[in-house]
Amino acid sequence: MMRFDRVVVCVIAGLALAGALVGCAKTGPEVARAPGSGKSPKAAPIVAMPPEPDSVTVGLWRFDERGGNHATDASPFRLYGTSGPETRPEFGRFKGARGFTATAQSFVYMPYNPVMESPRGFSVEAWVYLNDISRFELSMITARWTPVPNEQSWFLGVVGRKLLPASTGTPSPGWFTPEVALIGSGHLVFGFRPDLAAGTQSFGTTATLPLGRWVHVAATVDGEVVRLYIDGRLDVQVAVPNGIRRSDAPLVVGNVLDPRRLTEFGSDLRMDPNSLPLPYYALNGSVDELRISNVARASFETTGVR
Repeated sequence: MMRFDRVVVCVIAGLALAGALVGCAKTGPEVARAPGSGKSPKAAPIVAMPPEPDSVTVGLWRFDERGGNHATDASPFRLYGTSGPETRPEFGRFKGARGFTATAQSFVYMPYNPVMESPRGFSVEAWVYLNDISRFELSMITARWTPVPNEQSWFLGVVGRKLLPASTGTPSPGWFTPEVALIGSGHLVFGFRPDLAAGTQSFGTTATLPLGRWVHVAATVDGEVVRLYIDGRLDVQVAVPNGIRRSDAPLVVGNVLDPRRLTEFGSDLRMDPNSLPLPYYALNGSVDELRISNVARASFETTGVR
C-alpha cells in the first residue's frame, strides 16, 4: 500500500512539473507581446535623422546658430554664409533652423566657390516649413541663380499663386514665369540651365507641399534623369540627357538676389536700401539641414535609413 501511494505521489508531481514546463513554454513568447492584445507589438517607428557630411557632401548648413548672422557649413569645405538682417533663428526639424519672411532683407548668402559645381551628378535637399506660398510665381527655397546672365545654374522653390497685377498691386519681374507656367501652385519645382542645351529646363512634383509642418524636399540630377522627392519618396522622374551648366552664381537661401545690390558694413550684409527691390521671390517659412552633394543621391535620412 505504501508503495502504491508513493507511485501516485510521484505521478502527480511529474504531472505538475510537466504542466509548469508547458506553462513556461507558453508564457515565454507572451512577454514580448502587447499586454492584453495577444499579438506581438508593432515595431517602433523609425525616427528621421539629420543628414551627415560624407565624402560626396559639398555643403551642409544645419542653421543651429542661436544668434549672429553667420551660417556655419558642417562639410569639409566650410562654405560659410551670411544672413540678411531680417532672417531669424527658429526651432527647426532638428535643433535650430533659419526663419525667412517675405522681405528683401531676408536671405542667407554663400559666396561662389568652385566646389559648388556639379555638372553631371548633383543633389540638393532640405527640410522646409512653409507658412504660406508667394502671391507671385515662385518663392525660393535655395538657388544658384541671379538676374546676371552668367550667374544661373539651378533653383529649388515652391510655385506661387501667380496672381495677376490687379490682385498683387505690383507685377513681378517675371524671372521665372516660363519655368513655372505649366506647374500648379504649391508644387515643388526644380529648374536648371543644361550644360549642353540652350534655355532652361524645369520640373514640378505631382503633389503639393503642405503648409504648417516640416517636409523634406530633394532634387537630384545624374546627367540622364532628374528626380524630385518629397519626404524621401520619389514623386517624379524625367529623362534629361544633360548636366547642370557651370556659372559664377553664389548660393542663396530663402530668396533670389541681385548680388550687385548687396552692401556690407562690417559683418552686416544687406540689400542696398537706396535701390531696395520688392521681395518677389522671398520665402515665407523656415529651412533646416540644407545639404548639397556632388552625386545624385538615391536615399535620404528622412526615414532614418540611408
